[in-house]
Amino acid sequence: MTARSKPQIPGTTIFDGEQARKGYALNKMCFSFNERANRDAFLADEEAYCAKYGLNPQQREAIRARNVLQLIAAGGNAYYLAKFAGIFKLDMQDIGAQQTGMTKDEFKAKLVAARNQ
Repeated sequence: MTARSKPQIPGTTIFDGEQARKGYALNKMCFSFNERANRDAFLADEEAYCAKYGLNPQQREAIRARNVLQLIAAGGNAYYLAKFAGIFKLDMQDIGAQQTGMTKDEFKAKLVAARNQ
């Protein structure tokens, strides 16, 4: 691997400096969800809240779709996205299910099976 090449992990978006710059507005918005008033403002008018932070069309579409994988591809950092997911009562198992293309129950069963091996 040269200094300019990125590591490649199939099916994985590497969160590097480029992704951090790409997702700055999205991650800043998600960080704002630490405060209840901001979560309430987002729920009251998602479009206006996204506009306030300057989200681009890709990020806005991913927000509307509630799709964590699209948000990661749009520059989202998993730690900040967890704050977004929490607004909709999604937990890490919901996110893991999205990432693997499984239902939540299938993902939970996979975790239990792995634990019991």
